[in-house]
Amino acid sequence: RKRKYEKVARKKAARAPKGESIENRDPEIGKRTTFGHWEGDCVCGKKKTKEALFVLSERLTRQEIIMKIPDQTAASVVAALNKLERRFGKKFSQIFKSITFDNGSEFADCAGIEKSIYGKNRKRTKVYYCHPYSAFERGTNENINRMIRRFLPKGTDFRKVTAAHILRVQTWINNYPRRLFNYGTAEERFNEEMAKLEGC
Repeated sequence: RKRKYEKVARKKAARAPKGESIENRDPEIGKRTTFGHWEGDCVCGKKKTKEALFVLSERLTRQEIIMKIPDQTAASVVAALNKLERRFGKKFSQIFKSITFDNGSEFADCAGIEKSIYGKNRKRTKVYYCHPYSAFERGTNENINRMIRRFLPKGTDFRKVTAAHILRVQTWINNYPRRLFNYGTAEERFNEEMAKLEGC
């Protein structure tokens, strides 16, 4: 049973997000019927180390992207998205129509996250922020983060984890048969959606 925003007690965030609240997100996104809407988070590593994982989960297909970043800062998150935009090129804005984050300081640069590297006034995505202390509003992200922790448990020193190992974890998650998809995979669903974009 879904919780409604107005019925959940809210605590004030440590800072006011500079982007739009999840309350202003199109209800269609919540129905998981449209491709291209993601949830984002950071998975932290061993205490007193800076390296972290920047993770993105697509709500319809459950496709996961995992990227190692040098630290949990807003600049590193923007740099990771810049790298992704270079990878996907002009189709980035069709693949990443929106991203929903929590109120962590690493996601504070809303303008930097939304701004395309291909044009001064061009936007590449739309950012929404969850309510404070409301992880359930990023349920897909939270569920997949638990899968990541099977391979990279809490306390993992990400300085010692190679990009190749992270890619293997991502590949395993995206090719795991899911009952939700009649034992199809997130990778298959994602590729189906990407094929539709190619046909546009």
